[in-house]
Amino acid sequence: MFHKEGAPSILLGTIFTVVVLLLADKFIDINWLRMLVQIAAFVVLIIILQFFRNPKRIAVRNSDHILAPVDGKVVVIEEVYEGEFFKDKRLQVSIFMSPINVHVTRYAMDGIIKFSKYHPGKFLVAWHPKASEENERTTVVIENETFGQILYRQIAGALARRIVNYAQEGMQVVQGTDAGFIKFGSRVDLFLPLGTPINVELNQKAIGGKTIIATKA
Repeated sequence: MFHKEGAPSILLGTIFTVVVLLLADKFIDINWLRMLVQIAAFVVLIIILQFFRNPKRIAVRNSDHILAPVDGKVVVIEEVYEGEFFKDKRLQVSIFMSPINVHVTRYAMDGIIKFSKYHPGKFLVAWHPKASEENERTTVVIENETFGQILYRQIAGALARRIVNYAQEGMQVVQGTDAGFIKFGSRVDLFLPLGTPINVELNQKAIGGKTIIATKA
């Protein structure tokens, strides 16, 4: 199953592969070279397909849990100052996605979207300390009765050139469902209330819509 945001890329990749196969078969007489070119075209298509894969996941909804919004590795767990929306200290949990991870963003909890904003910016590597403030990004705040307000931020990386965000202010969203997509390597930051019990460790692998990031205090 593939994400709808990948449709144009998958179509272009398929056309490219077919054209390369036909041209190589017609114009390259050296067998090993022809096979090498054709295999390379198939590899490009496979990379595109695996990047836009969207495995079907049914999240176990639980109002006492914050679920991982994306697949990847937990790279930050620390208390920080969040200056865009809360303007006070929050507990930040960041998940880094490599190009081979699933890049679907999922809602970490049920609730109402209270804030959603896109910021153009740079394309620093996603683990750069200033990426959260200077890179292209979106900021979304969800509110519910259990956790109050939590913020997540989709951050473009050095390769990412498009962030897709479905959250709009006033929307009622469902935990674990599709919240957007980030193309070609990136990171998502979660900002939680201070004192929230964290259920993951640094360098742990997280699975979007499955791994429990935090629980109710």
